[in-house]
Amino acid sequence: MGAQGEVPTVDNSMQRVKVYLLTDDGTWDDQGTGHITVDYLKKSGDLGLFVIDADNETLLLHRISSDDIYHKQGDMIISWKDPEFSTELALSFQETSGCSHIWDHICSVRRNFSSLDRETYHNVNGMMMELPPVELSTLPLILKNVVGSRIAGEVQVAEHLIHDEYFFGKLIGLFRVSEDLKNIDSLHTIFKIVKGIILLNSPQIFEKIFRDELIMDIIGCLEYNPDVPHVHHRHFLREYMVFKEAIPIKDPVVLPKIHQTYRVAYLKDVILPRALDEATVANLNSIIHSNNAIVVSLLKDDSTFIQELFARLKSPTTSTESKKTLVHFLHEFCTLSKSLQMTQQHQLFRDLLSEGILDIVADVLQNEDKKLVLTGIDLLVLFLNQDPNVLRSYVTRQDVLFGLLVKYLLADFGDDMHCQFFEILRNLLDSYSSESQKDTIIEIFYEKHLGQLIDVITSSCPSISIGQIVNKSVSIDGETRNQKRVRPEILLNICDLLCFCILRHPDRIKCSLLCHNMIGKVLYLTQRREKYLVVAAVRIMRTLVSRIDEDMMNHIVKNNLFKPVVDAFVANGDRYNLLNSAVLELFEYIRKENLKILLRYLVGSFWDQLVKFENFSSVHSLKVKYEQSLESAGTRITASLLDHRKRPDERALEKEEEDYFNDNSDEEGSASVPMDSANRVQSQSMLPSRSVLSSPSPR
Repeated sequence: MGAQGEVPTVDNSMQRVKVYLLTDDGTWDDQGTGHITVDYLKKSGDLGLFVIDADNETLLLHRISSDDIYHKQGDMIISWKDPEFSTELALSFQETSGCSHIWDHICSVRRNFSSLDRETYHNVNGMMMELPPVELSTLPLILKNVVGSRIAGEVQVAEHLIHDEYFFGKLIGLFRVSEDLKNIDSLHTIFKIVKGIILLNSPQIFEKIFRDELIMDIIGCLEYNPDVPHVHHRHFLREYMVFKEAIPIKDPVVLPKIHQTYRVAYLKDVILPRALDEATVANLNSIIHSNNAIVVSLLKDDSTFIQELFARLKSPTTSTESKKTLVHFLHEFCTLSKSLQMTQQHQLFRDLLSEGILDIVADVLQNEDKKLVLTGIDLLVLFLNQDPNVLRSYVTRQDVLFGLLVKYLLADFGDDMHCQFFEILRNLLDSYSSESQKDTIIEIFYEKHLGQLIDVITSSCPSISIGQIVNKSVSIDGETRNQKRVRPEILLNICDLLCFCILRHPDRIKCSLLCHNMIGKVLYLTQRREKYLVVAAVRIMRTLVSRIDEDMMNHIVKNNLFKPVVDAFVANGDRYNLLNSAVLELFEYIRKENLKILLRYLVGSFWDQLVKFENFSSVHSLKVKYEQSLESAGTRITASLLDHRKRPDERALEKEEEDYFNDNSDEEGSASVPMDSANRVQSQSMLPSRSVLSSPSPR
């Protein structure tokens, strides 16, 4: 099927592919599945395609031709007719990226077919490739070798760079000379060489170039990108990114690792963000991750370091600025602990808890600096993710922390930050905890903070009394509230928290909702212009109804609490949006569950408004269900009345019969018995008919 040669070693860069051969009868025969790569056929010295299966068996060896015989079909197939063997072949790739990768290689080889200097990569005996000596005059040839190795032989180039002890020293020497002489052409060439070396993605090469003595010069080489204006990365790193040592670090390994980690991250994210492929980025991230694990592991094992850190945080003599620096360091230290193994993470957090880190966090949350407060919240989330019960136990002893979380839920911390406070509160209020902790936290919330959340809703809605929203209810506060400016996202989070509490603590929240008519207050939201807040109010009603609690339903009817919902639905009109769907789904739920109290209340009170929406199946079905309930109620009333009238008549008949048989009349009197008996029988047969006719209409 192709040119014969020695099989190269399969590496991880190979793409998974299926090989097909066109048979004489015009069908494609599956030759098997393997991995494909581009490399040299060592006997012929030509570049070729190698496909090797999982058992290291060769499925295909094909010498890449300079002729235009290759075709790319769609995103997954490459086909050609082999001129040497007169066979038609096709490669079906598992991924589109793999197909594009090999297609680019084929096109690149064909473009450079006549210019590739194969002796540069391999000699006849297959010995390891030798790069030209590192001199100003040979820089273009070195560049050609390094960049050309992306097509084939990259392993050989990397091996040479790894084993050559003087290559990088000489290259950096040329860079310094060229920079002193302002030789821009040489600097541009050195940039391309260094970039190409990084793209070889060799961990051993990274270990060499990221050493303290080389990394800043490597970053300097990457400043001279010919495609962008010159950026002074070294100046920025030296002058502006100064490492603040909150606590003196005595371990000689830690500081170099910290500096290296930052510089590698800077190279990845700032200098070459678009030039790096996914595999190279993954390797650089692995270096960063490994360094972080080493740093945290060494620091956590240094007991004197941890003790000094917390002693300074708790000391009243520590200045405010120093405390901020220490808190930021503690936050970064805990964040980097994610690099540790799980058992080591748990041990570290236990040690920090024993040192009193939650007291530090509670103190930080009382600071007026919002950035510092957010740092404290991040620390809290880390411990919440480790073990929620630890934080719950602390809150039961120090409820001031819970109050601060509620306070910050209502504060404006910028985009999406309120969600973090909401998640912490929801975790703390979750019922899946020990009974004592759960009961204590729930009592703290309902006794001290639920009313505060409801007041925020009422004060942030348009100035309107509850009597204007709900006709039959009495004004709760007796006065019109002035609207306060609160972010709509905060109000939405309060609604989500209320829904959560209704589902998790139905019995406990029921008392608050009924006693203080909090539902009516929440329905202020139906007056907001943000439709998603109106939907949030409907969602709360839907959650309440889903509890199918008779006391709650009677409360809703008594206070006419569906009026704001119906008014919002009617005002929305025929617009097909989330509000429309939410209200219709609520109606449909009431119908399906046959909640008769709400069914009669809705149709009986609001049908004049809803009739215009009878074309909606949910509204029409609601009316049908209402009529069915009336008919069934009427049938029961009729049956009851029949039973009530029938019993007295039957008793009267029995009394007459008893009197007759007990009567001691003579024969003359007895002669009239047949007539009286017949009359009684006729009267008996007519009784049910008279009962039906005399009963009132069920309507």
